[in-house]
Amino acid sequence: MHYLLTLIGLLYLFPALSQPIPPHITEAIRDKAYLNAIRQAQRYLDSLQARQDIPGLSVCVGTTHKILWAQGFGYADLEARLPVTIHTKFRLGSVSKSVTSLAIGRLVEQHRLDLDAPIQQYVPGFPLKKFTITPRQLATHTAGIRHYLDTDPLACAKRYATVQEGLTIFKQDSLLFQPGSAYQYSTYGYSLLSAVIEGASHTDYLSYLQQAVFTPLKMNDTGADYSDSIVLNRVRFYEHRQGKWVNAAFVDNSYKWAGGGLLSTPMDLVKVGAELIHPVTLQKETVAILLTPQRLLDGTNTQYGLGWRVGRDHQARTIIHHGGLIDGGRTFLLVYPAQDLVVAITANMSGVRINLPELETIANYFLAIKR
Repeated sequence: MHYLLTLIGLLYLFPALSQPIPPHITEAIRDKAYLNAIRQAQRYLDSLQARQDIPGLSVCVGTTHKILWAQGFGYADLEARLPVTIHTKFRLGSVSKSVTSLAIGRLVEQHRLDLDAPIQQYVPGFPLKKFTITPRQLATHTAGIRHYLDTDPLACAKRYATVQEGLTIFKQDSLLFQPGSAYQYSTYGYSLLSAVIEGASHTDYLSYLQQAVFTPLKMNDTGADYSDSIVLNRVRFYEHRQGKWVNAAFVDNSYKWAGGGLLSTPMDLVKVGAELIHPVTLQKETVAILLTPQRLLDGTNTQYGLGWRVGRDHQARTIIHHGGLIDGGRTFLLVYPAQDLVVAITANMSGVRINLPELETIANYFLAIKR
């Protein structure tokens, strides 16, 4: 994947939102028509940031061959007045599940993971339930594993030393339904899936993710959100309270690395999305498995594959997407496979309303250009 890093560097030097793009930036773009799309997107995000009073945003739009636009808006750290740059790292929330799916695909290709085997084949210590659970069901939210409860110890700053230790939150609970008979979104299902990855790969989850996903895709700004460590370029996390910015509650996301505990940048996320269009580390057949929506036992289409939502936009174009909402963060990743376009946005505030319509709006500025 070849990226126009010159353009990215120039956009970093000129981060103003609605101001004209300096003329010499056009020298870094083969097709000058993109300048108008960038200006439109800048104005749109400028307005969106102002309406919601968001401290910091970051955006990237790209194809499988190049970055069309990457830019930071506002502040990564309000106290130090540090601006968001294209290398600023945000919490991914549930977009971590989409990243995890690529690791699942790699294990399937290596014949180290059977998606339809009982999970005890890889996590022998997980209690047997009334029904058998498979990795495919975990990845598609059809396993019957519950999601969060108000009584869960999530607001505290507890560090779970291992993936296995994190399973203690829910491992003794009964299934919500017979696996395959219903769809129930579950981040805990992905915590269990990360234990499956460890059992299949014979290494810890984060190390395997680095080996199978981050390094091959050159995702140099992606990793775990270690709450007790110094992480270069990590944003500060905020929320609105009584009409003003305050620091978001301190949390430790070690119980859910695979389902919501990663940090990244929109530029790295565009690489994840591009892998679905023209794979460089996975086979096309494997990507097709990841993007196949699960059907329930009664034939209902869940519109959810292995870590990806699959659907259509307002113009009936096929889209692949996922959002993440977390303390002090909002992330959204949108892929147009037929049009070879990927859009990623991150924010450093709780409750930010950036959803599919906002991503479609930005995508349409670029899709309107005939390439």
